[in-house]
Amino acid sequence: MKPTGQSAVFGRRKEPHTVIIARGNEIRHFTVRPWLAAFIGSALAAIAIGYLLATSYLVLRDDLIGATTARQARMQQAYEDRISALRAQVDRITSRQLLDQQLMETKVSELLARQTQLSQRHGRLGPILERAENEVGDVPAASDAPAKPDAEITGSLSQAPTYSVASLSAGDTRPFSLWSTRSDPLDNETAADRADKLFVSINASLKAIENQQLTRITTLADNAYRNADAISQALEAAGLPVDAELDKNDVGGPLVPLDSSMIFDSKVKELDEALDALDQVKKEARKLPLTNPAPGRAVTSPFGVRTDPILGTAALHTGMDFRAPIGMPAKVTAAGVVTKAGWNGGYGRMVEVDHGNGFATRYGHLSEIDVTVGQKLASGDVIGKTGSSGRSTGPHLHYEVRHNGEAVDPLRFLAVGKKVAQYL
Repeated sequence: MKPTGQSAVFGRRKEPHTVIIARGNEIRHFTVRPWLAAFIGSALAAIAIGYLLATSYLVLRDDLIGATTARQARMQQAYEDRISALRAQVDRITSRQLLDQQLMETKVSELLARQTQLSQRHGRLGPILERAENEVGDVPAASDAPAKPDAEITGSLSQAPTYSVASLSAGDTRPFSLWSTRSDPLDNETAADRADKLFVSINASLKAIENQQLTRITTLADNAYRNADAISQALEAAGLPVDAELDKNDVGGPLVPLDSSMIFDSKVKELDEALDALDQVKKEARKLPLTNPAPGRAVTSPFGVRTDPILGTAALHTGMDFRAPIGMPAKVTAAGVVTKAGWNGGYGRMVEVDHGNGFATRYGHLSEIDVTVGQKLASGDVIGKTGSSGRSTGPHLHYEVRHNGEAVDPLRFLAVGKKVAQYL
């Protein structure tokens, strides 16, 4: 019998699924709801899908791991290559720095050695240049003071720059300081470029000083020889003796190249020889009575034949008469030794001075004699005062030059003395 209120139109009622579990006398039943069935189905489906995915991953896992390992290996290789390149670059830079430092130290050592050499030369040149200027006279002065590169070098090289070393050819004979330490041209000036310019500038400065020293030595030597030649030629032209040998033309020998130090020593030796030759010629010339015994005074009677002022007849005048007031100092015309000092006939009060090599001078008609026989005199020393003693018509100075006892014309000596006065 059907329950009351159930409509036949909807047919039979759908009963829920029931699970009955019988165990001995126990009977249990569970009613399976639709939502629970859907949940259990979804869970089973999820498990199945997860299982399939897990299976697919395990199948494809070896390929993924291999690809990852290969990628990591490539990255590691790239890093190792980069590290090797950086290490090589560091080694190269370090090597450059060491080589550049050695180059700089060598350059600095060379420059300092040249500076020391120039300083030593300057000290050596001091006395000889002073002697040369006293002997030869004024010459164009050259700067002998050594350059002062120490502070510039140490200041500019306090930071060691990193740069490449230029390739040096086997035929490069320039000084080490002129070698460039830069082989690749750069648009901007770097510390290396400044160091190169500094080295070249200092080297050029030291070279210029060295050339100035050599030029000055050469000029002094040439002037010394020129002065000595001028004195010798003047003496020879006047027929006066000169013993110095100044011929520099008869020379010869093999060609042996010299370095700078040998050139300097050679030039200094040449200057010494020139000064010795000039000094010798000057000594020879100073022994001769070449100065004027009465400078600025007129000649009233020359050497030679004249009319005797007292007798009025022709007579030989053995000297020159200079107009001079009574009491004017009479000076000896060259260094010598007094051989006569006193009254001597027509000379009146007379002084005779022996100058060596057969030359002697006489000073007559003096009013006063201030020297004694045997006294040594230097050129220009006062021997007495002028006057009019002896055979004289008025105050004047009678001056004679004698060679081996024979009177010679004093004018010849005075003319030579005027020519060589600038050299003596």
